[in-house]
Amino acid sequence: MIILPISLTIAAGAALLNLWLAIRVGRVRTKEKILIGDGGSELVTRRMRAHSNFVENTAFVLILLALVELGLGSSMWLWGVGALYLVGRILHAVGMDGMMWGRMAGTIITMLTQLGLALGALAIVYLTPTQITTTEIEETMVVTPK
Repeated sequence: MIILPISLTIAAGAALLNLWLAIRVGRVRTKEKILIGDGGSELVTRRMRAHSNFVENTAFVLILLALVELGLGSSMWLWGVGALYLVGRILHAVGMDGMMWGRMAGTIITMLTQLGLALGALAIVYLTPTQITTTEIEETMVVTPK
């Protein structure tokens, strides 16, 4: 059995963050009595976009994180990348409520995380030395006794 502790931990954190974002949308919907859509409310729109943006980006990050961990093994820098991504997504969500520097910081962290993981994945594939082995097959003849 293969266990990827970094990927599993960050995925669990992402799931909890997803729930937090959904609850934030639900609270504003309840407060403003909006059941479907954004009802013209800027705050509902902002919260919905923060949640949607999280969902749009997180799948790529988690897939890349797991595959890089599978290719390289666990490492401190990979823990840092995963944790930084989650912090970036929290900053982005809070920034969508008006703290604009948080939105900008969260967006930059998200983009750099994806770029770094994508480049790391490509490096694993194209810079890791591979060994080509060949097997020679010889024909054998079975002789049966008379």
